[in-house]
Formats: sequence, structure tokens, C-alpha cells
Amino acid sequence: MERRDEILHVAGTLFSQRGYHATSMRELARHLNLQGGSLYAHIQSKEEILLEVVRQAAERFLAVLESLPEGSPVDRVRALVKGHLRVIAEELPRATVFFHEWKHLSPSLLEEAKALRRRYEEGVQGVIQQGVEKGAFRVENVRLATLFILSALNWTYQWYRPDGPLSLEELAEAYARLVLRALGVEEGGKDGEA
Repeated sequence: MERRDEILHVAGTLFSQRGYHATSMRELARHLNLQGGSLYAHIQSKEEILLEVVRQAAERFLAVLESLPEGSPVDRVRALVKGHLRVIAEELPRATVFFHEWKHLSPSLLEEAKALRRRYEEGVQGVIQQGVEKGAFRVENVRLATLFILSALNWTYQWYRPDGPLSLEELAEAYARLVLRALGVEEGGKDGEA
């Protein structure tokens, strides 16, 4: 692992556990076995680290959208749910920062973070909209359905643990069924099995 990647990894973990404001550069340097001053040879500021952690998480979520299969809207939503939850499980500290700590960025950097989040949200909304247009989903308000689904998926960072009672696969399958029901797909219906 390169030094910058190590810094981002440790910072993401500390930011997710202690919060951005409660994590000092001195503490970050200590966890990396660096002198405080030598940390700045690799990064410019704590805020730069925060933005980069947010970017990395956003890239993982956007990659889920880009990898969705062609085909039925039901299959696409199922893959979206599973991919989204996989990112949270595999990147729990960064996902936590993405969902929670991003708000601490200064106004200009906050706009970049908001744009990344908006891009993903719009992609998810597009998947749902396509399903509505094809008659696979029955929702009155696509925007509201998108926010509902993302809220349900995103909140898992608060409670999901790899050693919990459900494996990631079991959790993802259960969530996919719930999300598809929320979109008006009945189990075993014509639009594919939920």
C-alpha cells in the first residue's frame, strides 16, 4: 500500500469512528507512525483528506451504476441493491464518511461532494424511472421512491456488521425483495421474481 493510500485508509477509519472534527492531524500522524510535519509531505490539509475519502466512496458507488446489467428493470434494481450494500460492507469506514462526515467540507469543496452524491442519486432515479416507463414498477413519485430506497440502503452503515446474524448475501437478497415490493413488484410476478 502506498503511503498516500495508507493515509486515506487510516483517515477514513478515524473519521468514521471519531468524526472529522474530533480527529486531529497529530492523531492521524501517530496512527501512521509519522512525525506531524512529515504527514504534510503527502497531503496538504485534513480537509483534502476528507474530500478524497468522499471521492473514493463516490467512485465505488458510481461503479455499481456503471456495472448494472442490461435487461429487466427488476434485475437491474436487484443488482443495484446488492452492489450498493456490497460497497457499504467492503468500505464501511469510507461509506460512513461519505454518508455522514462530508458535511464538514468548506463551501467550495462541499459543492464537489454534493455533485458526486447528486450524480449517484440521479443514476438510481434513472434506473427506477426506466422501470416505471417499461411498466415493471408502479410508483406514483419516482423522486420520492428514489429517496426512500436510498435512505433504506444508506442507513445500513449504522448497523451492518460482517459478523452479524445475516451474511452480506442474505441481507442483500432480503433488501432487494423489500425494495422491489416498495416499487410495486409482487413476488413471482411477471416482471421477474422479487
